[in-house]
Amino acid sequence: MNTAYYHLPGLFEFYELYRMFVPLFREHREYFYDWCEIGSIYGAPADCLWGGGRVGFGDSDPQEVLAWMEEYGISARLTFSNSLLREEHLADRRCNGLCALLEESRCVQNGVIVHSDLLLDYLRKTYPGLYLVSSTTKVLTEFEQFHREVQREEFRYIVPDFRLNQALEQWMGFPQNEKDKVEFLCNECCWFGCPDRKLCYEAVSRKSLGEPGAEHRCAAPGSEGGYRFSKAMKNPGFIGIDDIRNTYLPMGYSHFKIEGRSLGSALILEFLLYYMTKPEYQLTVREEIYLDNMLDLF
Repeated sequence: MNTAYYHLPGLFEFYELYRMFVPLFREHREYFYDWCEIGSIYGAPADCLWGGGRVGFGDSDPQEVLAWMEEYGISARLTFSNSLLREEHLADRRCNGLCALLEESRCVQNGVIVHSDLLLDYLRKTYPGLYLVSSTTKVLTEFEQFHREVQREEFRYIVPDFRLNQALEQWMGFPQNEKDKVEFLCNECCWFGCPDRKLCYEAVSRKSLGEPGAEHRCAAPGSEGGYRFSKAMKNPGFIGIDDIRNTYLPMGYSHFKIEGRSLGSALILEFLLYYMTKPEYQLTVREEIYLDNMLDLF
């Protein structure tokens, strides 16, 4: 069976959780599915000008986080998917400093998730050692439109809108070199019929830039309840472990993104248990994490 590479949320937001989980994953592989690996961990510190998708809340020290990632040989990704950037924003010292820090890694290549072509061109010129990921915040819901994105040489990976996940007949038609670039978003909870997804992301981009604008209020059915993994599992675009093992891996797809940067670490742990941990060891892993006195899950 091919290997599924998971791209996990909360590089800075859930650093303390990953400090507990990753050593457990490496030292007790018998607890976890042998067909999965960690492909990357993505995120952004709080208040990054180039941030998008979800506003970052992480306050962990970037140098400490990235040194730890390098120690474990895991790729780090910055979520710089702001869709409203202008030329004057490219000089931001903090975001440039983070990119320079990622590019310094010698044992693993790091990347940046982008929306703006302006930022894309700047990063390619200024930080050529970083790979680039096309963000799902582009909301490319037409399959041919997404296919054109896959064919762009600038990107190593492209994350489709979750509403394309189940277009299996079309996914089967990709050549392998294109399949290798697709990174499916698995656990989206957003209403499948939502017409405002792009507006929601733009509101986040404005907030990151500190610009005025109306707060986006989700009007989707059931949105007042917030994220529920049980609800996400009923979404027509949901990709579960049986789908990964029995459908996507046999088709030649290997990359799967787990969302959740704005969620609590306790819920992120549930994702790690569901997607990576054998059922008979889930309680063992949960206890190892929860009983660690250095970690507060919420």
